[in-house]
Amino acid sequence: MHELSVCRAMLEQVAEIAGRHGARCVQGIVVRIGPLSGVEPALLARTFPLARAGTVAAHAELTIEPQPVRVRCDACGAESAATPSRLLCAACGDWRTRLISGDELVLASVELVT
Repeated sequence: MHELSVCRAMLEQVAEIAGRHGARCVQGIVVRIGPLSGVEPALLARTFPLARAGTVAAHAELTIEPQPVRVRCDACGAESAATPSRLLCAACGDWRTRLISGDELVLASVELVT
């Protein structure tokens, strides 16, 4: 399961952050996930309790913030929302767009207990 390795990598980052700040444990973790990130939020949430066992985040709550797909149009310059399967400009309908959000997997915040 790909999400398990994602959780483990995230928890390594969390442990490093907790260590740098002298935290006893981690109370909460917030991640931002776009639909084009390659990570399924529901599977990540289901895998998290297994991955956190025995770590500094053993009792942490995971909050997942879904991120929208947004594009910038090369033709008209507009920024607009798009769907993962249709990255078209909402202003002019052109297909020549650049993805500006929606593919991210970001560790947004960590709540530490010192």
